Amino acid sequence: MTYTGEVRVGGPADVHELKDLMITKIAVGPMDNNAYLLRCRATDEQLLIDAANEAHTLLGMIGDDGIASVVTTHRHGDHWQALAEVVAATGARTHAGREDAPGIPVPTDVLVDDGDVIRVGRVELTARHLVGHTPGSIALVYDDPHGHPHVFTGDCLFPGGVGNTFKDPEAFASLIHDVETKIFDMLPDETWVYPGHGNDTTLGDERPHLAEWRARGW
Repeated sequence: MTYTGEVRVGGPADVHELKDLMITKIAVGPMDNNAYLLRCRATDEQLLIDAANEAHTLLGMIGDDGIASVVTTHRHGDHWQALAEVVAATGARTHAGREDAPGIPVPTDVLVDDGDVIRVGRVELTARHLVGHTPGSIALVYDDPHGHPHVFTGDCLFPGGVGNTFKDPEAFASLIHDVETKIFDMLPDETWVYPGHGNDTTLGDERPHLAEWRARGW
């Protein structure tokens, strides 16, 4: 089956099969959060991005192999409702952006800064610190050596715009700047974008609208 990234709460996961990495996307919880399970094909080590909700659903997706790590993209509560239960069940190491970790009520084992590398087996993910939706939001970039990059953006970039900056002009200016300079300026149009809610997109689909987003201020 061809991966579409279109999932719904209560429905099946969708699997994006790359040469070195398997990406499983599932939607959970009352705010339709996306959670992503990454599995290194060479080692079978797994990493979860955002233990958002429905711990039983996430643990079922994780399976008996467990996870080595769980990354929380930012401190908003809808992205960590299942974190404590998932960590208790798997013993996974927790990662979060340095500035957001104090707002996550599960201890963070690894404080993440811009440019840090997080590994799942032999696969490397590069963290990008994007300020505006929250002070410590992070995106994770997988630069696939066999194809185009993939970026997990949390709530910082969606189809149609950047994340919510709550009508704060300074926060919006910061977020659009960081998204432009650290994501759009660094990665090609083919880059696949996996957001914290809703459908996926590509940088090529969104790039023509950057000036429009700046002009509207959200």
